[in-house]
Amino acid sequence: MGIELSKEQRQQAIASIERYFEQNMDGERIGNVAAGALLGFFLEELGPSLYNKGVADAQERLLMRAQELDIEIHEDEFRYWPRQGTARGGGRR
Repeated sequence: MGIELSKEQRQQAIASIERYFEQNMDGERIGNVAAGALLGFFLEELGPSLYNKGVADAQERLLMRAQELDIEIHEDEFRYWPRQGTARGGGRR
């Protein structure tokens, strides 16, 4: 499964690569086609590692949340009679 960008995302990424080269490579310009090829390389070579890291981070976060469910949504059991006894100053069992 390759990482795909929408047409708009791809255009923005290419523009960003072109700007990066111009500003950080002593004014060296990179053409649109070369920037697109570089983007393709990054997506194919680095994309899966970044994607997998994101999945692992999300999985860890969900696991932590699942482990906290008993604390967050815990309900005390068998509360009726203790409340009745408290309201009447005692109570029978």
